Amino acid sequence: MRRSVPAPWLLLALVIGYTGSSLASGKPIAPSKLRWSATLPGATTSTTPDGKYIYALRSGDKDIAIAIDSQEPEKSRRRHAAVFSAHVLIRNLGQRYWKVSFAGVSLEFVKHFHVVQPALDPSDLSQQLQASADELDHQTALAPSGPPAKGRVDEAYLRAYQKETSEFIEFVSRNSLQETVLDPGNPQAEGWVYFSTRNKWLSKWKPQEMFILRLPLDGTVYEFPFSLPPKPGEATLRQR
Repeated sequence: MRRSVPAPWLLLALVIGYTGSSLASGKPIAPSKLRWSATLPGATTSTTPDGKYIYALRSGDKDIAIAIDSQEPEKSRRRHAAVFSAHVLIRNLGQRYWKVSFAGVSLEFVKHFHVVQPALDPSDLSQQLQASADELDHQTALAPSGPPAKGRVDEAYLRAYQKETSEFIEFVSRNSLQETVLDPGNPQAEGWVYFSTRNKWLSKWKPQEMFILRLPLDGTVYEFPFSLPPKPGEATLRQR
C-alpha cells in the first residue's frame, strides 16, 4: 500500500503549529550577538589625552562607544567600593525608538575563570557605599580609646574614607548610565557602568587582563572585547 504524502498546505500548518507551540511554551528567544573586531565594518579604536581607550562600533541605526581607563584595574583596587568602571555612549541614528539601561550590561573577566559580573544598580551602589561609611563611623565611635598617635591615624583614615565615599556617591548619582528611551528627539545617552570586583576569583590582576563588556540593545547583544594594557596595535589613534 502506498503511503499518502501530506499536501503542502498541511506541512506548512504543521510547521506554523510547531513554531507557535514553542513560543507559547514561554522559552525566551536568544538575542543575536555582534562582537567588536578591528576588521568589522564600522569598528574603530582611539585614545584620549587623559589615558582612556575607546572602542566604537557603528551598526545600522546604532552608534556605540565604550571608554576604559588605561589604569582601571589598579584604580579599582584602590577604591573602597572595589568596582571596575566603564563609560558608555550610545547614539540613535535612526527614526525608531528603543530603550537603554544598565540592566543586562555585564563584564567578563576572561583570565579569571571567565567570571561574569552584572552591572551594579547605581542607586543600590550608592546606598551600599553610604551604609559602609556609616558602619565604619559607628565602629570607630564604639572602639576603645588607644594611644594618641593611633587615635589620630584612625581619625584621619575615617575622614579620608568618608570624603572619598561622599565624592564617589555624588559621582555615581550624577554620571551613571540611566534607563531611558532613545528616539529622534532624544538620540543620545551616556554614563558610567560599574562592576563589583569583590569575588574570590578576582583576587590578583594578571600582567595583562582580558575583558568582554556586553551591552544588550534592541534585541542584540553588542560585545566589546578589550585588553589592559592593549595588545600591540590594538588601540591606535584613529578618527571616527
